[in-house]
Amino acid sequence: MEQFVDIIRGLFNQKTVLILVSAVVLFFAVMIIRKMIRSFFTRTSFIEERKEKTLEAMLNSIVSYGAVIAFIIIVLSIWVDIGKILAGAGIIGVIIGFGAQSLIKDFFAGIFLLYEKQLHKGDYITLNNTHHGIVEDVGLRFLKIREWSGKLLTISNGQIKTIENYNFDYMRVIEHVTTNFREDPRKVFTALEAACVRLNDEIGMFLKKDLAKKPIEPFKVYGMNSLNDQFHGYQYTITGVVEDLVYWTASKETRRIIAETMFDHNIAMAEQRVQVQSYSSPEE
Repeated sequence: MEQFVDIIRGLFNQKTVLILVSAVVLFFAVMIIRKMIRSFFTRTSFIEERKEKTLEAMLNSIVSYGAVIAFIIIVLSIWVDIGKILAGAGIIGVIIGFGAQSLIKDFFAGIFLLYEKQLHKGDYITLNNTHHGIVEDVGLRFLKIREWSGKLLTISNGQIKTIENYNFDYMRVIEHVTTNFREDPRKVFTALEAACVRLNDEIGMFLKKDLAKKPIEPFKVYGMNSLNDQFHGYQYTITGVVEDLVYWTASKETRRIIAETMFDHNIAMAEQRVQVQSYSSPEE
């Protein structure tokens, strides 16, 4: 009886050692492969840096999932016959298929994100018209974005419905200006054109350039958009195409210069008006 117990303990110890060795080997294999991937993208520059970081993050995710799956197969092969598992793969596949629909959905959504180039690591995006932030990591199952507040949002790829990407080659700055109804439109147009001159002079370095280093669309007065902007006044618009990476800075500077120019020209902006009606009896 004691010999039998010793044999069982010996087998158990051998299996335990094999599992531990497998875990250690896979761990170091993942570390080495990730280091090789990092070294490869560091030494090459055949694609844009943001695309390289996105591809690197996706490859690291694939390596991690591959290592986990390999470890599970190794452990199962120690305790059960893999041939029997494969023989019953049809039934097991159906069971797993129902239980892992969301997992499979996330995997395919992640692959399509990379293949269709909808976003890159470092892009500023809006997800599902709700979440805004910078893409920190792109994985096969999850997407991580850092919101402006510093909060890290992790969302499964299958839950992504819409993506608004602010970092695709160029962005158009569109600023609306609503003035008082009593302001002369001719005077307003003169002030807005002066503002555009300042914009092209002071922040012209932000404008998107063509191959000849000329602005594709400099700042200009687009025109009058509305004769009655929500019952507040006349609405005008200024536009300009800038580099995507400086869009937010260009937008802030555009608003500042427009506000200063309107103030210098003594143009009154629209104000909120509240109309109060009172009803009295015939005797009053």
